[in-house]
Amino acid sequence: MLKNIRGKKVDLAVRDLSFARQRIAKDIKKTVLSAIANAENNNQYDIDNLYVTEAYVGKSIVLKRFRARAKGRASGIKKPYSNITIILSELNNKEKGIHGTKG
Repeated sequence: MLKNIRGKKVDLAVRDLSFARQRIAKDIKKTVLSAIANAENNNQYDIDNLYVTEAYVGKSIVLKRFRARAKGRASGIKKPYSNITIILSELNNKEKGIHGTKG
């Protein structure tokens, strides 16, 4: 899901996540909306010029539990967690025109 929204404008990313069938799309959409609110309130970015620069998932802690089995034995259960990171940037028209090494 994160590969699909990387490089898109935020309004298109939220729209795509709204209609996605994957279960994780709801959590990613919530994270993107939080990042948009942070960019608007904390950094005074314009929402119309925001786009998703980076979107990736990292590993977090793994809770180790056990389940009781027959004859006094136990089997392990691992419950992994992850971190979603969304980085937004503001697209300026000046940066869009100047591109490459030739001026």
